[in-house]
Amino acid sequence: MTLYMLNCIQLSIDEYFYFPSSQIKKIMSKLKILVKFAVIYLAVLNSSTAMTFDRDYLYNFIKSYVESNVSIPAQGKLNVEVSPIDPRISLQPCLSPLTANIPEKHNGRNVNVKIVCPDEDSWQLFIPVKIETIVPILVTRMRIAKGTLLDNSNMEVIFKDSSQVRGTVLTDPKVVTGARIKRNLSQGSAITNRNTCFVCKGQPVNIIAKSTSFEIKSFGIALKDGSLGELIPVKNKKSGRVVQGQVNAINQVVINL
Repeated sequence: MTLYMLNCIQLSIDEYFYFPSSQIKKIMSKLKILVKFAVIYLAVLNSSTAMTFDRDYLYNFIKSYVESNVSIPAQGKLNVEVSPIDPRISLQPCLSPLTANIPEKHNGRNVNVKIVCPDEDSWQLFIPVKIETIVPILVTRMRIAKGTLLDNSNMEVIFKDSSQVRGTVLTDPKVVTGARIKRNLSQGSAITNRNTCFVCKGQPVNIIAKSTSFEIKSFGIALKDGSLGELIPVKNKKSGRVVQGQVNAINQVVINL
């Protein structure tokens, strides 16, 4: 309520009611006091409904936001490290819920998360965050010689920073069990398609030729080493015909007709 409105009220009272001027002044004085109390009350109400944030709240808010908005590889994990907020920064209250944003251009490991209070008197913070994507890989438990068959006794799953992983690594021990090592490996070496053969040259293999309506099984001899997913030449034992088959399991290739 403004002074203009108060003056209008006073004019209305003077026009329609016949109070002594001294009494009207008392009424207007009381109205002005009520208006002041109303203004103070609204200010206190706004300040009481505004949310205040401590550093722990912001840390958890940023961590949760990053974990929900950064893509994670299959079976992978995220390590999120939020940098401490400068103690010289005064965290102001905010009436509206905070929003967060990760810039479109970032290297995937180090980002500045933007925190915004979208009030009329808005404020924003940029908090550095380190993001580490951890992925499962199979590694050797010990030193392994060329030609060794892989099993649970000589391999294990560990989690490693994805930026340190090179090549197509293997992750499932059940799938890899029975594959053969193609070269000497030291302890802790990653087990990959390049250093294993699921089908090894000169070994017998199962050949599965299939279409949408039928499936034929036969036997053959591998003419080349093959890792999971690779196409290799295989000689059919019965017909002597050489065909190209895709390695899909230990000592097995599939031909899609």
